[in-house]
Amino acid sequence: MFIFNSLAITIMLPLLGIFFLIFFISDSEKGLIKLFSFVITSLTFLSSLLLWINFCESTSQFQFLQTYRLIPFFNINYSVGLDGISLFFLLLSTFLINLCILISWENPKFFVKEYFLSFLFLEFCLIQVFCVLDVLFFYVFFESVLIPMFLIIGIWGSRERKIRAAFQFFLYTLVGSLFMLTAIIFIYSVKGTTDLLSLWFTDFSFELQIGLWILFFLGFAVKIPMIPFHIWLPEAHAEAPTAGSVILAGVLLKLGGYGFLRFSLPLFPLACLYFNPLIFLFSLIAIIYGSLTTLRQIDLKKIIAYSSIAHMGFVTLGIFSLNIIGIEGSIILMLSHGLISSAMFFCVGILYDRHNSRILKYFGGLVQVMPLFVIFFMFFSFANISFPGTSSFIGEFLILIGLSKISFVIISFGLLGIIFSAGYAIWLLNRISFGTLNTYYFNSFQDISRREFFIMSILTFMIFWIGIYPYSFLYEINFSILNLLKQLF
Repeated sequence: MFIFNSLAITIMLPLLGIFFLIFFISDSEKGLIKLFSFVITSLTFLSSLLLWINFCESTSQFQFLQTYRLIPFFNINYSVGLDGISLFFLLLSTFLINLCILISWENPKFFVKEYFLSFLFLEFCLIQVFCVLDVLFFYVFFESVLIPMFLIIGIWGSRERKIRAAFQFFLYTLVGSLFMLTAIIFIYSVKGTTDLLSLWFTDFSFELQIGLWILFFLGFAVKIPMIPFHIWLPEAHAEAPTAGSVILAGVLLKLGGYGFLRFSLPLFPLACLYFNPLIFLFSLIAIIYGSLTTLRQIDLKKIIAYSSIAHMGFVTLGIFSLNIIGIEGSIILMLSHGLISSAMFFCVGILYDRHNSRILKYFGGLVQVMPLFVIFFMFFSFANISFPGTSSFIGEFLILIGLSKISFVIISFGLLGIIFSAGYAIWLLNRISFGTLNTYYFNSFQDISRREFFIMSILTFMIFWIGIYPYSFLYEINFSILNLLKQLF
């Protein structure tokens, strides 16, 4: 029986928004389209906050469970529920989608209705990804995310290469996920179910775990993305509109890490232990290669995109440390990166809206004409290098503590990545904000608007909140990680 509890309402609100937007609002009423989309995403975010308020903190069990028997003959059921891990990814998704509507208030200039419909459908798919408790339905919504993102990049992208970037993003991630679909079909043929909670209590042989883990790994590694599956990311970011880059970096890059936590670790524990050294190697390469490549970039969006590869390398180190502290750190770092990278891309979007360029050499001395912008940009830059008091510091610190139980060699290479991140972040901040004002290319400047100030203030508050009082997030996460580690050991 499917009862309308808080989770059901959160799931249904974007669908209701899509329905009313299609049938009751004309394409010509652009102001009403924007306002209605903002109201729907705001209500969805408030509904997800109610889930957090009503969430029982002292249990590791899934809550708000709902099951709908879709095809009983084939034992295929649609089940949803939340634990401490999925709760905060759901909150991150609804929060950032709501901000994306605000970010897009003055854009796009064409196909406005279709643009906001894409974001509402994207929100619906993301909510499903983080609350569905069936491997088959997870795959369906995991792949459905590609459709609105393909449209957002390919139609409303900023440059001529947007079509190429959209296809590159779509094909890379689709091909990777087809391997995961093969594994899901095999699991169903062997076990007769794709229900996650049932599969948690099912044992696979070591050889079978190895094969299935590799297939799932290919699907998740492309989404993170891990090196060498990262080629699509810089192009997608460079061509996407500002709101597209925000949601791509803020949430979509977390789908791979969430997939490892939700499926790979509990279903294939022996394979996770077996492939640990390989994951550590890929992660350290991502940290060092991503950081060094960032230093060579001249496009502002590509600088942030390559730095994201390095940060996600830290995330995979934490996940596969296979201890509670390291996994806690990886989840906090994913949430933190979702906020900080979104803020950085928003800052780049502000500069692009004003000057129609993202090439680094055209900017300089902005502190003289955009002081408010530089204050926020400085804070986000320091948060990006895990400055104490910010959310990333908590995440990376916990990951390093978790890794200390494994190898100090890994910690040494990880610290090298932190040094590199300080180098490229401070270099970028200095080039944009200080020095001589570059009036050769631009002769008119405008500091941030009230809307932009509001968005940046919210992101600043969230980054400070996690950095100063992480316990408010870690308490719910702890119990879910303990439940996860029970499956491992």
